[in-house]
Amino acid sequence: MFAAERRQLILEMVRANGAVSLRELARVVQTSEVTVRRDVRALEAEGLLDRRHGGAVLPGGFTRESGFPQKSHLATAEKTAIADLAAGLVEEGEAIVVGAGTTTQELARRLARVPGLTVVTNSLLVAQALAHANRVEVVMTGGTLRGSNYALVGSGAEQSLQGLRVSRAFLSGSGLTAERGLSTSNMLSASVDRALVQAAAEVVVLADHTKLGTDTMFQTVPTDLITRLVTDEPPAHDDRAATELQALADQGVQIAVAGASGAPGGDQVPARQQQRRDVPLPGPRRGQAPSPGPGLRTATALGDPMPGAERARVADLRRR
Repeated sequence: MFAAERRQLILEMVRANGAVSLRELARVVQTSEVTVRRDVRALEAEGLLDRRHGGAVLPGGFTRESGFPQKSHLATAEKTAIADLAAGLVEEGEAIVVGAGTTTQELARRLARVPGLTVVTNSLLVAQALAHANRVEVVMTGGTLRGSNYALVGSGAEQSLQGLRVSRAFLSGSGLTAERGLSTSNMLSASVDRALVQAAAEVVVLADHTKLGTDTMFQTVPTDLITRLVTDEPPAHDDRAATELQALADQGVQIAVAGASGAPGGDQVPARQQQRRDVPLPGPRRGQAPSPGPGLRTATALGDPMPGAERARVADLRRR
């Protein structure tokens, strides 16, 4: 197949599906992922699509949002590693809120093993993942079903969260920057996510490295309200993600990085081989004492008295 034919077929697949993984594109056009990546780069230069880690999506910047079928095939190994690490933050008998998203769905699958847990959610996918967990109580919000991501939104969802208080909120989104915090492309989803944040003492953001440095239309959680970020290891060439991690840590966000999230070809590395690197708080949150929680360590717990050493750990991402 000539390059022009390949690129036309790639473009047709992306237009039909909204987002397609490089692996799937390579399978359909019967070539290597290296060649497909080169084709995608050329199509992006023409403004016909946007590259994402592990795939390609329709162009649109601030205004477009992929549906669940497209999102579920992007960065799957990274989402799995993030969910494994985030699940370690949850203790027996806790009450938490979990927002909508493919990464939070992966988290919910792991929370099914936590006894005595109460999970409040507006996501049908999160509720489904926990439906058969005998020792987990699931509380659904009210609201109107938004079919593209199987989430309940609107005034009914927001009103059902009033007066609620839980220990942690686990949220995902479309983009994360140090300047604006977590954001999403849909106004109704953003409004419900803000209500989830108001119900929680701590906010944990789950975002793979492809979302770092991406800014979308509606802000959900400003940076100063994010307690922790759980993410994956950015590739060595991804300076944008490394820069955002540094900037987020500078603003007081605790960062936990899931290391070996996947092997070449997308095969998952067994959990025992996964690595975790915690980037500690540079200092206390505004008006708060540090609260490390399970699974994350602060500088005090590590016995590191030098703020410069803390920054060096985050800056190490830029040299990898």
